[in-house]
Amino acid sequence: MKLLIWLGALGVLAAALVFGVVFFEAQSLPSLDSLKSSQNGQTILVRGRDGSQLVVIGPSYGQWLAYDQIPQVMKDAIVSTEDRRFRDHIGVDPIGIVRSLFVRVEKGHWRQGGSTITQQLARNIFLNNNRTFSRKFKEIFIAMALEWKFSKDQILELYLNKVYFGGGAYGVDAASRKFFNHPGTQLSLPEAAIIAGLVKAPSHYSPTADAQAAIDRASVVLDVMEDAGSITPAEHAAVHLDKVHMAAEPAQNSVRYFTDWALPQLDTLIGSDNSEPVEVWTTLDPKMQAAATSAVAANAPKGAQGALVSLDRDGAVLAMVGGTDYVTSNYNRATQAMRQPGSAWKLFVYLAALEAGVKPDDPINDEPVTIDGWTPHNDAGRYAGQIDIRTAFAYSKNTVAAQLGQKVGFDQVAAMARRFGITTPVATNPSMVLGTNEVRLIEMARAFAEVQAHGSSVEPYGITKVVTASGRVLYQHPQPQGQTLVAPFVAAGITDLLQTAVNIGTGRAAQIGRPAAGKTGTTSSNKDGWFMGFSSGITTGVWMGRDDARPVPGLQGGTAPARAWAQYMRVATAGRPPEPFDTELKLPEWQLEPDDQAGMGDPNAYFSPDDQGNLVGPDGQPLPPQQGQPAVPGQQGQQNQPRDPAEVMRGDGPDPAQEPVPLANPKPAAPKKKVPVQGPGLGIY
Repeated sequence: MKLLIWLGALGVLAAALVFGVVFFEAQSLPSLDSLKSSQNGQTILVRGRDGSQLVVIGPSYGQWLAYDQIPQVMKDAIVSTEDRRFRDHIGVDPIGIVRSLFVRVEKGHWRQGGSTITQQLARNIFLNNNRTFSRKFKEIFIAMALEWKFSKDQILELYLNKVYFGGGAYGVDAASRKFFNHPGTQLSLPEAAIIAGLVKAPSHYSPTADAQAAIDRASVVLDVMEDAGSITPAEHAAVHLDKVHMAAEPAQNSVRYFTDWALPQLDTLIGSDNSEPVEVWTTLDPKMQAAATSAVAANAPKGAQGALVSLDRDGAVLAMVGGTDYVTSNYNRATQAMRQPGSAWKLFVYLAALEAGVKPDDPINDEPVTIDGWTPHNDAGRYAGQIDIRTAFAYSKNTVAAQLGQKVGFDQVAAMARRFGITTPVATNPSMVLGTNEVRLIEMARAFAEVQAHGSSVEPYGITKVVTASGRVLYQHPQPQGQTLVAPFVAAGITDLLQTAVNIGTGRAAQIGRPAAGKTGTTSSNKDGWFMGFSSGITTGVWMGRDDARPVPGLQGGTAPARAWAQYMRVATAGRPPEPFDTELKLPEWQLEPDDQAGMGDPNAYFSPDDQGNLVGPDGQPLPPQQGQPAVPGQQGQQNQPRDPAEVMRGDGPDPAQEPVPLANPKPAAPKKKVPVQGPGLGIY
């Protein structure tokens, strides 16, 4: 009798102790709203420019679905499969615990068969998956506390929005969107059975990993639902799991080169404090990306790698391929690799020459030259004699590039490259004119895009906006504001040369049936092949070569890279009208540096005193009294006629003893010496 009393007392004491622990545990639990908003990691959903899903980085939580929003078939499937007595217990199922203990003794390790839905929720939110006695006791007390604090409907709502279903998807909405491409509110019975079957082994039964395994597991779930009375035999028989449409896994091969480049920029764009799930809308065009991937794969020589970057006219990255296969090598050769550009570098040589006064039609001798002991050679050692600048560029004459570089100054070529966005180290030795400095493909693509933009700056970018799952905008790409890099006539001149290179020169393989402009590049021993060019507002650069910089037999810029460029650009420009190039050289009346011209006005807008000290105009006629006021700043100009390009190059050359080109008076009718008028004018004499 005393034993029974003692046992009863101990039972009451134990119950009181459990009651106290559960009570205080329940008081410490977060509120329902807090649990709804808490997530265990940030999800980044990356979308293409058309809104399509490119890739999901990190866990995906989808939209939170309230209990009434979750389809009844989904709730029935989970309860039938995971915890048939869910509505009857207090968070712990004694029968399940006993079964779990027997398995522990028999197998030597814990299994999850005895866990209720509430226990699983407690483990998912507050604990880990370590199968120990201490963790199990904590799980039991937290589960009972959850039952104390929340209703059954609230617990099921929390569970269905928190449980992991595989593939990075947490919650039924994320799982529905990932596996069936629609919200969780639209789940059908067979779809609910597939999702419910994932809880047991998310990786093994994932539809994206093994569709047949998912269907087989869903069939078991339907059997359990019928046995539990959740569905009728007729409803079960009407289900055809093999007809369920599974969402295709988004392509994550070459797209990952782009996301690896773009996503690290988020810390700068939105900061690192945000932990909400976000959608990142990008500039990448899936159709163009697929075309770029195919073009590189189809044309890269055996054993060589290939890379491609394509920019829209505002700098938006339309396609990016960093290698022939992301799975085998995630090294991004489009943004990270530094390789010699060969003759593609001549873009900067000729830009500097055009800015110095050279014109496409100017004659020049293609002949052997030696500069500071360095003697460049043309391809196959051929020299054409006297040709024009346009022809020299089209056929990539190395001796002409060397002469131009010497005339304008190698430091000026380097400065031009810097102006057009080249950030890698640039040496100014004579051989630099042939592309011996290493560069990145994306920076070369930027430079050619700036030529297409009529000499205005272009900044490559990949992210257009970042929004949270609730629609709050965290970042919006600003409207580009290009800065003038060279005068329009310089941009027109280089475009003329680039167009000729494609029409009749080394870039003929890049012809695409519409106006196109570009430049080939080949390094010594065929280690690197480049083709850079633009058409219809799209600028694309292609590089090919080996990572170990060993020679690739037959690789030249005008072969595989040019063919890959053309194959891609035919697809990329298909939806755009052909755009003729502006190659008309609208030269100023006097040759000046472009940044000086902005401050100059009409060269005839000056006044000078006659013998009697009266101000007269450029025609020698006296000025009306009301016009005899001091000149407005910026309305005076130099009076020199256009300078001969040969003189310009000679004057800008490295010889300090060279006499400057004299200024010519354009108006003989005003023979008197010009003196500066008062006021803050330009002070031209």
